[in-house]
Amino acid sequence: MIGRRQFLAATAGAVALPAYLRRAWAQTPEVELKLHHFLGPKAPAHSKMLEPWAKAIQDDSGGRVKIELFPAMSLGGAPPQLFRQVADGVVDIVWTVNGYTPGLFPRSEVFELPTVFTNDIAATNLAMRDLFDSHLAQDFADVHVLFLHVHAGQALQMASKLVRTPDDTKGLKLRVPGPTGNAVVEAMGATPVTMPVPDLPQALSTNAVDGALIPWEIIPALQLFESTQYQIEGPANNRFGTTTFQVSMNKARWEALPDDLKEIFTKHSGEDWLREVASIWRSADDFGINMAVEKGNEHIVLTDAEMGAFNTVLAPVVDRWVEEQQGKFDAAALVEAARGALAARKS
Repeated sequence: MIGRRQFLAATAGAVALPAYLRRAWAQTPEVELKLHHFLGPKAPAHSKMLEPWAKAIQDDSGGRVKIELFPAMSLGGAPPQLFRQVADGVVDIVWTVNGYTPGLFPRSEVFELPTVFTNDIAATNLAMRDLFDSHLAQDFADVHVLFLHVHAGQALQMASKLVRTPDDTKGLKLRVPGPTGNAVVEAMGATPVTMPVPDLPQALSTNAVDGALIPWEIIPALQLFESTQYQIEGPANNRFGTTTFQVSMNKARWEALPDDLKEIFTKHSGEDWLREVASIWRSADDFGINMAVEKGNEHIVLTDAEMGAFNTVLAPVVDRWVEEQQGKFDAAALVEAARGALAARKS
């Protein structure tokens, strides 16, 4: 017959074993995800946005989720292939530029348009969230969107020519990020050249382009102060439109997640995070322009009158975009909704 002490010891051992196993299991991620994107590990988008976001989710999950980041297309392919990679399940999550796959995301383009986007990053991030279910979701049916955001806006970075008026841009070749950038550059009388961000320094150095429509934040990562002389924007950080980005998960991967883990992803991709993303991009933009100036480049801030001249030339870009979407969806109503949502979220 077993004694009382032996019985208690055996019982305690039986109880302790599941606790031990639970601790062991907690150290092994329940869900392991690969996040692929196109910029290097030193870029603010990686170090200031994607890494902290992934860590917050991992920590909040108690280690049940592990998100491994693969920057600089290290899993293969070219930036325009990122969306297809996540939609097809080649990778689990991507951060990418919507415009890298022209025609797939026409509705979100409304927030890229000049005179629609001016300079408020946070308001734009939040407005896209506000309108997602009602106006934008149809474009993203193949994936689960975790969040959309914009950068600080398109500025002009010129290799050697000073630009102050639309006449100054006529006949130039300017790098653009996507379809709305094409329209902006064409309205300026220049020729748009589409290329992924990593190709820009060589294009500037070899005179394949005269300049680029791109924000300041990319200056340190690509050392653009070495291939440009002038950085040009409007007053109060006003820009010539912007670029929309997505962080999206493979749809099947998302649907397979337990509900409590879905809640963690959603929690860390909500309004507070979108405001933080805006702050990250504004800070990175300020850092970039300060570096360019310290390296000897000239930061040109257009006067109100000079920016007004550009806006007059660029206003028809919105009308042209509305016409191009005819028969697909009510683009005029979407422009109105986007302007209203931006006004409501103005910071």
